[in-house]
Amino acid sequence: MSAPAAERTDTTQRAADPDEAAGRGSLHIDRAVLRKIAEHAADGVPGTTRAPRRVVGVGVGTHGSSARLTGPDRELRVRLDLALRYPEPVGEAVRAVRQRVREELARLADCRVTSVEVVVSALVPAPKRDRVE
Repeated sequence: MSAPAAERTDTTQRAADPDEAAGRGSLHIDRAVLRKIAEHAADGVPGTTRAPRRVVGVGVGTHGSSARLTGPDRELRVRLDLALRYPEPVGEAVRAVRQRVREELARLADCRVTSVEVVVSALVPAPKRDRVE
């Protein structure tokens, strides 16, 4: 036999009580995961793109943004190296990247980002479209 609806609601409310949840333990998110969140967020902004990767002058594929994190876990400083599609407005793209990285780290890992330094290391031309004559 199932419990009355009033009892089920009360149990659900108790399980969601933040004070009770805080007493169960703590959560640590590895820096590598935080770095990947920042990189993924930056790569998802319109105008960012993958840049050609070269080793000793030989092309070996492409790479997306690269992040470096410093500071305590709850007050991160993020440094991003990324490529933009040319002729993307650089200022607009960088503002969007900063905002998206801050939002995603706060949403997914409850981290406060104090600064996001962006280095645009490449401008990659848009793919050429075939001309129809």
